[in-house]
Amino acid sequence: MQSKDKLKPMLFSNLKHYSVKQFGSDVVSGIIVAIIALPLSIALALASGVGPEEGLYTAIVAGFIISFLGGSRVQIAGPTAAFATIVAGIVATKGMEGLALATIFAGILLILMGVFRLGSLIKFIPYTITTGFTAGIAVTILVGQIKDFLGLTYPAGTKTVETMEKVKAIGANIGTINVWALVVGVVCLLIQIVWPKVSKKIPGSLVAVIVGILMVKLLNLNVNTIGDLYEIKGTLPQLHVPAFDFETIRSVAGDGFTIAILAAIESLLSCVVADSMINSHHRSNMELIAQGAGNIGSALFGGIPATGAIARTAANIKNGGRTPIAGMVHSLCLVLVLVVLMPFAKLIPMPTIAAILFMVAYNMCQWRTFVHLCKTAPKSDVFVLVITFVLTIVFDLVVAIEIGMVLACLLFMKRMSDESGITGWKYYDPDEDPDGPELKDIPKHVRVYEISGPMFFGDADMIAEIGFKDFTRSLVIRMRGVPAIDATAMHSFEQLYERCKENGVQLVFSHVNEQPMATMEKDGFVDLVGRENFQPHIDDALKRAAEI
Repeated sequence: MQSKDKLKPMLFSNLKHYSVKQFGSDVVSGIIVAIIALPLSIALALASGVGPEEGLYTAIVAGFIISFLGGSRVQIAGPTAAFATIVAGIVATKGMEGLALATIFAGILLILMGVFRLGSLIKFIPYTITTGFTAGIAVTILVGQIKDFLGLTYPAGTKTVETMEKVKAIGANIGTINVWALVVGVVCLLIQIVWPKVSKKIPGSLVAVIVGILMVKLLNLNVNTIGDLYEIKGTLPQLHVPAFDFETIRSVAGDGFTIAILAAIESLLSCVVADSMINSHHRSNMELIAQGAGNIGSALFGGIPATGAIARTAANIKNGGRTPIAGMVHSLCLVLVLVVLMPFAKLIPMPTIAAILFMVAYNMCQWRTFVHLCKTAPKSDVFVLVITFVLTIVFDLVVAIEIGMVLACLLFMKRMSDESGITGWKYYDPDEDPDGPELKDIPKHVRVYEISGPMFFGDADMIAEIGFKDFTRSLVIRMRGVPAIDATAMHSFEQLYERCKENGVQLVFSHVNEQPMATMEKDGFVDLVGRENFQPHIDDALKRAAEI
């Protein structure tokens, strides 16, 4: 078994050759990543419809467990933007208990995916779908933060769960704009854009938080802060097992499945990006198990769903982190922040949080990739990309992924079907096949058909088009270009055999590849037709047909 497929945490492999020098690098990197994660964790928690401390609980508990058990050397986990709209919807309709149950359900699914080694199946989700829903999520985050960025006031009872409801509420209440909130938001946004040119060591989001607090306090601006809208608790997370019964579990199963699939996709994508940066290989199945355990731990200690965060993982790599120790240090640093600095979080202005999330949305939207795909990809792929993007915004991620995958599969089958074909021939051109040096001499009573491409349910009707004359006594089916057949194609072959039998025509097969031959063997078709009528080469098949 290759090392990257082992169900063994990467931490245990890294500790064999661990050094004091590497420990120093990991600690420094862990502290820097914790500074980056602090404002992001709070902002993403608020975007998810929960309190600021829930974001830190997630980064602490899930971050530590996923680093400890994970299959990547450098993955940093915590709350991410991809979950924000999903979590907000679950919290709004089912409450924190429902969210906890959905997250635990997702964690169990992720562990099972890892145990049954399904990590490699993520590659079957098309790039157009991941790009489409990622861009869609970015738009939903941006729309969700416009209210706080502009300082809008909504009447009591205004429904703002779905993205389109938020758009409608913004349009209806745009007249309540708070100019000072907009000023604070714009200043904090500009700081994040300009600051990386000044320093790459200190994150721009942290500088924006400090400047935002100072502006509101020193200038005494009438701008909402976290403390105005949320109760701040600077206490350590407490273990809480949510009450559950069969009916409740059934009601959250769909949400849990969505969280599991999204966590698997995002965490493994993050691992692949990290691998390319450090020239390493992650263990995808172990990473899924760690993600499952991390999400269960997060739910039990009051957190929200977590996954590998590409931005924080990249920051970890750039600052020298090379083992899971860095991720564990990042979590421990956030424990100190939670206990010591959390009371100060109430001073953070809401437009500052909105500005931070605007930058998160911009960084994750991949608009350049989106435009590039629209310009260069086949029309069918562009269709899937745009449909997934629009459905994510208008409906939700579940609908987008479901319809996107169905469309992608249908279009894939259409392409495969277009590549498949059945042609009849009287002689064979040697220029097309070095194995056949001369033109084939085909007796009048023999007909030859060549099948190319995979034969599955989308192409099986082609077999029904195979015909023969009254004087035909042998029908040769050349299958060297058929890599695979399915049950529907097999059934069509059986029907062809029955037609041939009724008309006194003998079927002869040439060059049947491994998978089709195994399917025919299992079906009993080989014995039905006669093993002597399955020949390895077209010359042998024609010789056999001429004898009949």
